[in-house]
Order: sequence, then structure tokens, then C-alpha cells
Amino acid sequence: MSFWTTEAFSFRKGNSIRAVYLTMAAGLVFIAGCSSTSEDDDVLGYEPKARATQEVKDEVGGLSSRVLEMLRVKGKATESGPAVSPCDSSSGAAKNTYRVRHPWSVYGVGNEVMAKGMENLREELPRQGWKIEKSGPDGSENKNPEILAVHLKTRTQLEATWLKGQDGHEPLIEVSLYSRCFRATDGSDAGTTGSADVGGADTGSVG
Repeated sequence: MSFWTTEAFSFRKGNSIRAVYLTMAAGLVFIAGCSSTSEDDDVLGYEPKARATQEVKDEVGGLSSRVLEMLRVKGKATESGPAVSPCDSSSGAAKNTYRVRHPWSVYGVGNEVMAKGMENLREELPRQGWKIEKSGPDGSENKNPEILAVHLKTRTQLEATWLKGQDGHEPLIEVSLYSRCFRATDGSDAGTTGSADVGGADTGSVG
């Protein structure tokens, strides 16, 4: 999993991305963290704004739906909706600070179709308000093609990785969207990890 911690969009790759093969049918859960206190503004590069959690979930879900449409892959999609997680569980103030994540995958078709899907995404993202920060191989041994982008209006971040099934698994494109950190305004529990079926990337089938 990778995410940005500053406005410079520095990418960091972890090892949890490969867990998708074990949980594909059930959907995926990733945990992303960021600092939420004023003292950590230098780390984030911004002061988290106050927004209702459902509003951000709707926003991220809508962006996910459009990303799915951009791929134009006639396959199946994992069933998961946007979920809320705390930005920094180590901080006492983090109980009201959160981000929304939406991980999902498209599978059920061959690598030729996946390749076209990644090409479609590269072409469509800039046309729909995204800036591509990276397009090329990831840091894994398999050098999986990946696209890292940021939505210029909302600053939502996107990671799309094409796993070709070189280890004997089914090919898929893994997509994860992450919002910025926000402060909860509606009295909701910003530490919950539940999901809601928001957006079109949780339909179970595509095409």
C-alpha cells in the first residue's frame, strides 16, 4: 500500500498489497495512517479540515465509480465500499481525525484485457481532473505496472496496480483510493473501519 504524507506527494510502498490474492472474493481492507495534530502539520503538509464522514465517503465512492468506468474492463469487481479509519491511532486527538479509503479489484479476465484497462486509465485520468504522478513498474520483484495519481480538486490519491498472476494467481487490477485526513464534525466515530456501499465499484460484476 502506498500513500502521500505531504503535498510533495512522496510515495511509500509496503508489503500488504499482495494480500489481495487471499481476500479477493471478500473484498480488501487496508489501513492507512496520517498525523492529525497541529504539531504534525509539517509532516502532513496541511491542516486537516472539518468534514462529515459520510460526505467524504460519498466523495471517494463517486471517484471510485468513475475510475471503474475509466478502466472499461468487462470483468468482476470485489464487493467493498468506502471505509473510515483514524489518521493516527497513536495520538489522543486522533479520535476525531480520519481518512476514507476504498480498496477494490477487477478480475475475471486475461492479461490482454488488463493491459488495455491500464492504458484506458492512463489516458482518461488527466481528462477527468487527475494528475498522474507515476506510471511504470512498482518496486516488487515482479515489477508490476502501476499508476499513482492525485485528484486535483479533492486531493484524493489513487493507486492502481496490475498484478499479472506471475506467481500462479489470477490476474487482476488492484485499485485503492485514499482521501486526505479530515476532522469529524458529525459526532461519528472516526476510528471505525466499517464500510458502506457507496459508489459503483462494489457491484460484483463489471461490464
